Amino acid sequence: MAAAIQNLNNDKAMQHATWSICVMNTKKDSAIVDYNSHISVVPASTLKIVTTAAALSILGSDFKFETKIQYDGTLDTITGILKGNVYILGGGDPTLESEFFKDKKDSSTIVQKWAAQLKAKGIKSIEGAIVGDASIFEDNMTPTQWIWGDMGNYFGAGACGLSYHDNKYTAKFKSGAAGTETMITSVEPAVDNMVLVNHVTSGGSDDNAFIYGSQYSNYRTVQGTIPSNKTDYEVDGSLPDPAYFCARQFEIALRKAGIKISKPTTTVRAERDSDLTEKKVADAKTIEYDVKKRTTLFSTFSPTLEKIVYWTNIKSLNLYAEHLLKYICYKKTGFGRETEGTMIITNFWKAKGVDVSGFFMNDGCGLARANAITTKTETQILRLMSTDKNFTAFYNSLPIAGKSGSMSSLCQGTFCENNMHAKTGYITRARGYTGYVKNKKGELLCFSLLANNYECTPTEMKLKLEKLLIAVAECE
Repeated sequence: MAAAIQNLNNDKAMQHATWSICVMNTKKDSAIVDYNSHISVVPASTLKIVTTAAALSILGSDFKFETKIQYDGTLDTITGILKGNVYILGGGDPTLESEFFKDKKDSSTIVQKWAAQLKAKGIKSIEGAIVGDASIFEDNMTPTQWIWGDMGNYFGAGACGLSYHDNKYTAKFKSGAAGTETMITSVEPAVDNMVLVNHVTSGGSDDNAFIYGSQYSNYRTVQGTIPSNKTDYEVDGSLPDPAYFCARQFEIALRKAGIKISKPTTTVRAERDSDLTEKKVADAKTIEYDVKKRTTLFSTFSPTLEKIVYWTNIKSLNLYAEHLLKYICYKKTGFGRETEGTMIITNFWKAKGVDVSGFFMNDGCGLARANAITTKTETQILRLMSTDKNFTAFYNSLPIAGKSGSMSSLCQGTFCENNMHAKTGYITRARGYTGYVKNKKGELLCFSLLANNYECTPTEMKLKLEKLLIAVAECE
């Protein structure tokens, strides 16, 4: 390990870099290896271990999100006429119609199942609107420190109190010879009134197309390059308004089921903002749909948190991590806010004895470059989590070296293969690994390895850090 650390220090690519490593035995509160472990480093997606571990510990591995279908007004069970609105009351569930929980043998969408349930209850006509209610979380879906270049893309989809279809759509492109313009052939699923202006050209071998657009705005531009001579080349973007999209899909499903609806789809946020624009009231807090006056028809529950955390870490799902952070805040305060959520999680670990000096949490997933953490802090969290009753769920969610997720190509043919469980992280000029490995004595070690501002390609940095990961398993 000492030689591996020295070799990386001497590497020309690291002459302007900041990097750190900390290794602990889970049975001892002291470092086996400590190099710059007190230095704050950008963690990228390794930050997800902080959020997912806290979520499991606070909420429990068996926790499930709940989405309620409600109505206000009156329902005539004889005529089947509902005089009022139908609401989708979001419960912060990131899994509604998510590709990661979709049963491929079941072609029905969740909104189609909801429509069938309403029809089974004898509802034939709704003299009102389908209303999406995402008010469990703040309206601002994206963290303050996320950059413009991320927010329009699928990985920059923010957490909404009523999320649906992973809050994303897919634009399909047709490309020709290098340097020529491309054509958007379809957008799936269709998003009402969205304008997608295409400036993408053909060229290169990778997906270098980026979508730009803000939350609640239907205007989007996409620019960059995609490989030449492709048909139906997919580029994923973030939905402008997930709560409206969910409500609209429900409306479409209801109409197909033969249920009449008299008013256009809307959301609690849109109606409240409309009231404000028309100056009907002075204070936004006084405008709300009274949940107490609603009747709940039925509920939909998410898969267990254990399964949600598994996909969060194995696929590094930013959206899921942000939902967990905001829901923790909702659990503690009654309303899901990003800034309060980061403070609650930070204080949660501090109260357990983790040294959070040098820890600056600005989101739950690691996409924000304003995040900073020490490898000592990450390693202490991992060590504490090893004694938590939800440890097995957490441990099994981490990608396995040489086998699964973002660790599948690492450490193959070494002692780490099928042994090291670690969350990886990568954003521009920041790469890291944090997790567990058993040494040759069978002792469980926890570690964090983070590097910033190196002067080489991401792939080259990955190979350099791989040597240290292999050395970690040799520690005693």
